[in-house]
Amino acid sequence: MSSIHPTSIIEQGAEIGEGVTIGPFCHIGSQAVIGDNVSLLSHIVIMGPTTLGDGSKVYPNAVLGGEPQNTKHKGGHTTLVIGKNCVIREGVTMHRGTDGSRGITTVGDNCMFLAYSHVAHDCIIGDNVTFSNNVMIGGHVTIGNNVIIGGGAGIHQFVRVGHHAFIGGLAALASDLVPYGMAIGNHAYLGGLNIIGMKRSGMARPEIHNLRHAVRMLFDRSKSIKNRADDVRTAFPESPAVADLIDFISTDTKRAFCTPPLDSAIEISDSDVS
Repeated sequence: MSSIHPTSIIEQGAEIGEGVTIGPFCHIGSQAVIGDNVSLLSHIVIMGPTTLGDGSKVYPNAVLGGEPQNTKHKGGHTTLVIGKNCVIREGVTMHRGTDGSRGITTVGDNCMFLAYSHVAHDCIIGDNVTFSNNVMIGGHVTIGNNVIIGGGAGIHQFVRVGHHAFIGGLAALASDLVPYGMAIGNHAYLGGLNIIGMKRSGMARPEIHNLRHAVRMLFDRSKSIKNRADDVRTAFPESPAVADLIDFISTDTKRAFCTPPLDSAIEISDSDVS
């Protein structure tokens, strides 16, 4: 059975799963779908067509499913879908999609959003993603699986962040970040590879070495990145990780790529990998 505090408002039509706990002063809209074993601590607002996956836990003052902050939105039916086992901390905001675009904002499973972070309209967030405190992402951003974003970082609209990437605290990312990349600075630049993340994911050392050399080739500035991508694919024909990297580079995008500073090159020592 679910437990609903008498001070909370559950509008008629809302779907509440089994084993749900709703604390005091929550407001759940009529189009909300709350999965099984969800915990809403207190003072939480869930608006519009919003789905919250099984086992998720939401902390006070979070607002989920608000209309997009986009002047092109005309009030049409759009949605927010949040996956299973997500932790959504104090003051987090997530907006629905825009009726003139994707129309849906999606968040994967097992994600953690620390206090006052923000997910804008039409974004796609993968699984096992961590937003630290006060992370802000603009509309239409795509975040791959297993990405970690440091506190106070901001990501420009339409930017893509590849899986297993790391974005440093207070970074301002206005360009696509390749899988396994590590972006730091304001504006953010490519400072190397997320070696720690690759180790934690269980990637074999030879694949890490392949990626290290592939990234050096990609960003040596002798040719454009997309032209160098062909050389890298030829140099590492047996590496799935490198193929994944090149597929990301080869995909059409509205943004440039996050690159190293003009006066430096990516340096990753063997001791970083071992």
